Amino acid sequence: MSNGRLTDWARSLGLSTPIVCAPMGGVAGGRLAAAVSRAGGLGMIGMGSAGSVTALERELGALGDGIGAGGAPFGIGLVAWGIARDPELFERALAAGPALVSVSFGEWGDAHADASWVERVHASGAIAVTQSATVDEAMRAAAAGVDAIVARGREGGGHGDHQHPRDALLAEIIAAVDAPVLAAGAISTSSDVARVLDAGAAGAWVGTAFAACDEALTPPPARDALLRGSAADTLVTRVYDVALERPWPERFPERLLRTPFIDQWHGREDELAGDAEARSAFAAAAAAGDYSIVPVDAGEGVGHLTRVRSASEVIASLR
Repeated sequence: MSNGRLTDWARSLGLSTPIVCAPMGGVAGGRLAAAVSRAGGLGMIGMGSAGSVTALERELGALGDGIGAGGAPFGIGLVAWGIARDPELFERALAAGPALVSVSFGEWGDAHADASWVERVHASGAIAVTQSATVDEAMRAAAAGVDAIVARGREGGGHGDHQHPRDALLAEIIAAVDAPVLAAGAISTSSDVARVLDAGAAGAWVGTAFAACDEALTPPPARDALLRGSAADTLVTRVYDVALERPWPERFPERLLRTPFIDQWHGREDELAGDAEARSAFAAAAAAGDYSIVPVDAGEGVGHLTRVRSASEVIASLR
């Protein structure tokens, strides 16, 4: 049990520790999900901007025996605008039998937001979860029937609406909703887990700490970049999305490890969008896996990564 405690929410899912591996696209595949779940946490398969039915099928096949269908539970994380673009991906996710389905990066701040996915998740037998960056989003999500809310602090890595620090946001959302609330954002040590549990979190939603695991989809050169990184090396920017013309909405920039290319174009995204030569050069670097140019998503807890570990080792370090 993490820090000697097992929350009611974690117990209800059959976990032995209240730790969820965040569904990081391109990182959290089937092998990592299975390893986290076997270690007592909740492993998740992440389908980000490059998510597809084909990709999901591949990662579901990597789960192996004993995960799902009466074995250890697992979850699937999707992006709201992604499943709107590809409804079949959502259908396949539900059919896979996850215990939890997370749909995030939608428009909860809009009173007319489509929350029909929540009912579909419930009908499949899974619980519905979403990430919230503001109290208003959390309240709308709770009103729509979401079973648990992730309070996503601005310290977190990857895409998000980086507005409020984790601890303040966690406290405000816990006070505002009746649903269980998980904490996200630079949770990298057992002390971090203890801190958010002491504050009333139902669990810890952990990303970067798992990104360098040997079961992750992270390429070896990207792992090396993570092991060299520190909080001071991270930056919230849209440069990566603009350079590769990825369809992420502007309100969800990403926290990543800066590179000279990122520093050159940060704050000049509109100019980059019109510079086909610069974007072509970046795309070539991305295709070649050149992480001296291409950034790696990372939260402010990245400095705690000192070596490649197994998922079970990470879980043990967070208990």
